[in-house]
Amino acid sequence: MATERPSLEVAVVMRRERLDNRWQPWRWTLHEVIPQLPTFGTEVRRIHADEREEHWLHPGFTVELFRDDGEGYYLNATTPHPGWFVMWRMEQVEGAGDEPIARPLIVTLSYHDAGRWLDAQETVEQVPAPPEVVEWLQAFVDAHYVPEPKKRKRPESFRPLQDRFGNPAKVSTGKTYGGGGGKGG
Repeated sequence: MATERPSLEVAVVMRRERLDNRWQPWRWTLHEVIPQLPTFGTEVRRIHADEREEHWLHPGFTVELFRDDGEGYYLNATTPHPGWFVMWRMEQVEGAGDEPIARPLIVTLSYHDAGRWLDAQETVEQVPAPPEVVEWLQAFVDAHYVPEPKKRKRPESFRPLQDRFGNPAKVSTGKTYGGGGGKGG
């Protein structure tokens, strides 16, 4: 029996903005994550263009909440600025011309997911989540996240001494006699 996970359908808007720079004339950034509407369809398309910037709509993303990632959602929900995390890459998109465009691949509300993608050298950006999404996320965290109890760590001074092979070691505080490298021995 499959249990349904809480989810939201969203679309991503990427922004291509002109730079006053001879080496890189354009830069792509995440503009916003918005609720998916039936009128969006499934095709990637440019929805705004002028001489300074373009906005591209990428519809059809499902953001699911998983019980085993409660801590990742908790970290996002309790930050001063909770937000969406979007991983994207530069790719050729049919109907977008010869030049590659920024293509979102995954949208999440989990700090852990975003951290893993960043560790893998992916491009990840964040934009603020609206209050109703943050409330939805917080309700999920309240219902499913149980912090792990903190384990008391023994002070290092109470740990048994071991050599590099794991065998018990002795420490002598007395003077050693004979066999030393002193003068006149």
